[in-house]
This record gives sequence, C-alpha cells and structure tokens, in this order.
Amino acid sequence: MSNILPINVEDLLIGRLIESVRVEFKASWDPGITGFQILKTVCAFANDYQNLNGGYIVVGVDASEGRSVRGLTDREIDDAQRWIRGRCKAMRPSYVPILSPEQMGGRDVLVVWVPASEARPHQAPDGPGGKNWKYWIRIGSETVDAAASNQLDRLLEQTTPIPWDNRAAHDARLDDLREAKVREHLHDVKSALRDEPDAPTIYRRMRITVPANQHEVPRNVGLLFFSDNPERWFPSARIIVAQFAADRAGKVQNERTFHGALAAQLGDCLRHLDGFAQTHLKKERDRSKVRGWVNYPLQALREALVNAVYHRAYRPEVMEPTKVCLYPDRIEVISYPGPVAGIEPQHLQESASVPPTPARNPRIGEFLKQLGLAEGWRTGLPQIYRCMAENGSPPPQFDFAASWFRATLPAHPEYAAVSALQDAAYLRTVGSSEDAFLRVQDSWRANEASAVLCAEMIRLHAERDDLDSAKAVFTRFCEIGPEFAIPNVTNTWIEALLDHDCTDDALDVLHLLTARASAQDAIDAAILARRLRQPRIAHRYFEQAGDSIQADPRALHEFAQTKMGLAQEARTQRERAWREVNRRLLVEARGLLERVIQMDASPTRHAWAWRDLARTLNWLRTPMGEVTAAYENAIRLLPDEAKFPAELAQLRERQRPRN
Repeated sequence: MSNILPINVEDLLIGRLIESVRVEFKASWDPGITGFQILKTVCAFANDYQNLNGGYIVVGVDASEGRSVRGLTDREIDDAQRWIRGRCKAMRPSYVPILSPEQMGGRDVLVVWVPASEARPHQAPDGPGGKNWKYWIRIGSETVDAAASNQLDRLLEQTTPIPWDNRAAHDARLDDLREAKVREHLHDVKSALRDEPDAPTIYRRMRITVPANQHEVPRNVGLLFFSDNPERWFPSARIIVAQFAADRAGKVQNERTFHGALAAQLGDCLRHLDGFAQTHLKKERDRSKVRGWVNYPLQALREALVNAVYHRAYRPEVMEPTKVCLYPDRIEVISYPGPVAGIEPQHLQESASVPPTPARNPRIGEFLKQLGLAEGWRTGLPQIYRCMAENGSPPPQFDFAASWFRATLPAHPEYAAVSALQDAAYLRTVGSSEDAFLRVQDSWRANEASAVLCAEMIRLHAERDDLDSAKAVFTRFCEIGPEFAIPNVTNTWIEALLDHDCTDDALDVLHLLTARASAQDAIDAAILARRLRQPRIAHRYFEQAGDSIQADPRALHEFAQTKMGLAQEARTQRERAWREVNRRLLVEARGLLERVIQMDASPTRHAWAWRDLARTLNWLRTPMGEVTAAYENAIRLLPDEAKFPAELAQLRERQRPRN
C-alpha cells in the first residue's frame, strides 16, 4: 500500500465513509474509451459542482459485478498514469490529479484522487481529436455536460470563490498545526499516509496547507481540526451545553463549554451528553440486556449536533458558539448563521428531499465523514427523523432565520410517566407496596394511553392474581394507545398469561401481534412463542428483528435453538428437499451458537451454547474430536450440570465399535 492517499483504500471499495457519488469505478484501461471517460470525470470532480471536495476514480474494479476487483497489469498502470497525467495537463485550465497505484483484494489497481480545484471551472474534450470542449460536472453518480443540463451558468457563478474552510489562513504558521493530532487522525482512519516521516509532506497530501509566497500556511480546515486552540483564529469554534431547570426563563442548572480541535470537542461533548439521557428500563428475566424508551434518542441528538458543527459558519465575524440547550421537555441545538441559500423550510420536512445546494464547509464534512462522525450524502436529517420515530418520540422540528438555525428534539411522551415509576420503586423499597401500587394506578388513570404505565399495571395486577383487571388494562390500551406501542404491551400481557398457566389464552393473543413490531418487541415475541412451543412463529419474529438480534446473546441462543428444533423436524421427512432444509438450518444454528460463544455473556449461557453447538456439530457429522471438544468446554464452564457428561458418554458409547 502506498502512503499517498489520506484514506484507507478499502473504504473506496466497500463504500464506507466516502459517498458512492464521489467514487467511480472502471473495470479496465483502454485509452480510446476508458481514457476519455476518466478525463471527463476528472474534470467533473475538479469542478466540484456540489462542493463535495472532488472524488476518486478506481481503475481495475468492475462496478457492474458487485465491485469485483479485476486488477491491471504493471504496463497498463504505467500507460494509464502517463496518459491521464498528460491529458489532464492539457485541460483548460491545466489540472493534475493525484495518481496512486494501490492493491485491492491482492490485485493492482490505479486510484485517481481528484480534489476540488482552486482553479475551477475546468473544461475537457468530449473525445479524441481535441474538439467539443465542455464543462463537465457530477450530478449524483453521473458525469454530465453542464451546458446540456442547463447548469453552466450556476457552475460559473459558484466556482469562482473557494469554500471558506479550504482557504489559506495567512495569519497562521505551519507550526500552529500539531503533527501528533494529524498522525492520530490518520491512524484513526487507517491511512498508510501516517507512515510518511516528513510532516510537511503529510500536510500537503492531506491538503491542509497551501503554498503562499515561497512558504506554506495552514488552510482554515487544518487549524480547525489540528491546532491546539482554533478559537485563536475563529472565536465561535466551541460548543456550549446548558441545562435549564424549566423554560428559557428558568435558571441554568448546569453549563459546560467544550474547546479544542473540532473533532475532539465534538467527541467530548457527545460523551458529556450521554449522561443526560434518562431511560425507563425494564429488565428481562435471564437476559443481560434491558429495553425501554429514552427521553431523547442519543443517535438523533448526535446527528443534530454533528450537523450543527458541520454546516455552521466559522468566519471571525460570526461570534456565537454552537449551543445545546437541555429543557425538561425538549433539546434545542442551535448554530449560526442560517442555512446556505436555496434551503427552504419545506425542504426539512420528513418526506422532503434537500436540494443539491453547495455545502458551506466541504472540507469539514470530509474529515467528519472519515472519522465516522458525519453521515454521507445528505442523510443526516432522515437519520434524525428515523431515530425519533423508532424511539416513539414526536418528530423533530427545524426552524431558521438568516442568522441562526435550530433543531428541536421533543422529549418522549412516556417520559412523564417515569417519575411515577421511580416513586413506586422507592415506596416498594421502604416496604409500602400498597402505596406503590396506588401511585402507579393514579398515574395510569391520568394517562391510559401510556404504554409504560399500562405494561406496569398489567404486571402489578398479575402479581395480585387479578387477571381480569390486567385484561381490562390491555383491552383499553389496544383501543386508545399508539399503534407502535401495542406489541410491547401485548408481550407483557402474554407473559402474564403464561406465568398463570393460561397457555391457550396466551397463544390466542400471540396470533394478534402485529407484523410491524419493533426489533426489540419482535425478539420478545419470538421468545414468548418458544415458550408456547410455536417454533415457526418464533423463527419469523427472530428474523423480523434483523440486526438488532446480533447484540443479544440470549436471543441469538434461542434463535439457534429454534433452528435446531426445526432442523430435527425436517429430518423426519424422507424427501431429499427436506434433507437439504435440515442441513441449512443446522449450518445457520452453528453460526449463531459460535457468535454467542464469542459474546460477553454469563458462564451458564456459554456452557449451554457449547452444549448446543456440540449437538449441532454431531448432527452435521463433523469429526468426533470437534464434538467432544465442545462438550468438554460446556463441562468446564458448568461442572455441576449432570446432563453434559451423560450426553458425551452416550455419544462415545454409540461411536464405540461393536464386536
């Protein structure tokens, strides 16, 4: 791997951190065809019509085959470099991209890095012969003629000024950049450029410095990310978090200011805000995981804050810092000034799309994306909407004027019920169980549509063996409660019925569960279906949970056991197709069990996972040594469990040759 590119080249192949619209793949090198396609794309990336800071062209990767790496010969790489370098020098005006031979998947490819040009706009010919020179731009993932797409006037208007964050800071010196911070950044993004011994060379290749009067000075983006105190040049480059007791007129309970390099202050602020998230938790039996609702989802707050830091202005005349205001019923994230021209309030609605206006700070966005802090290609707002909806919170609100922009995250509607549950927990602790029941009951009567209170009332009535009252709470909630919360309350009612051996009633309620249950509710429903001996329903809900199941060892284990049971059922069939189903289910179960074993879980969970893995391996007819080793691991972790050595002894007995 070379040390020219400031990113990990594998990120280009898998589409991570660098938006797909900024990467173009060419399967092979042909100067008569591929060459002019690359030349036009180089021109388009250099023109940087949407202020995304250029892009990358990878020659030797076939995008039509799932980005399969075909590779180039040494001669093709040499020919391509000479051709591209020569033709780009002849562009109007001249432009020289950065050419870097790299290895992907063990094969040689050529990466053409095209940063946004400071001499734009550029023209390149449409094909051989040097005729039909055109201004090429990128619209989405396509290279198009700016004039033919009616974008030429706008290109000429916007390409004269250099984006503020990419301008030279003539009042700063090269020594104001901290080499250690730069190398730490390169280490974090896994760039081989960190191995370059000469710091000024690194700065040039990262484009955080610029030549000025026979010497080099930092660019504004370099000072923001890699100086000790960006506020020396940019007074607003800080974040203030203030917690208010009531509304804006109330007293500030807590205030903290975050200074320093931009990525560092952003990370410190996000960690600080983690402590303000308040969650109503419900501990599930035999599970290390808890579930519940937060007053505001941290991911939505993270996106709002990153967007504020990314899109605000840092010019010296903008004095106001980025602000995070925490109120009992909402959080406001405020930045200055308002959005760039072309953004209107209707563009910030949930179903709307943001127009492709040029970004205010493309270089800031580039570094934030490399660190995984910012989303790519205008996905920040949809992320906020999605996170708020998944949490059951009201939608976010966005408003702005010319001098400010505000994102408001309302608190979860269930949050008002948390205090009642906390009071009840205290009363139970001091021995006042009846008062605790009445406290929850009074709060529920004031808000019968609260999923938190309804679930708690069902549990409390069930503890008193009053299933009729518990059913009345459940029925009322199904009539008036929010649809998204019905699966959670339904699962609570099913569990109460199972705990009272009302199996038939529990099964009837299980069949009423909506297929639109959230990931966690789907996991709960799957586990309840297993208790009701309904493996197919359980399997369906486990699959519906999707990636959320990957972090839950109990859910993964029970999913594996479900597949094992279905595999044994398929084994009783005689048709060949069923034998294939049996093997597929066992292979899937094996993968799940191996993941459980690698996760942080109790010794008991690991022991039973090893035991189930041993059985699965045996059914898959793997070598006896692997099966025995799995049983021995289970015995080591849970030596008092008699079933493990007994099963192993039986297995060895069956394997023993008969005389």
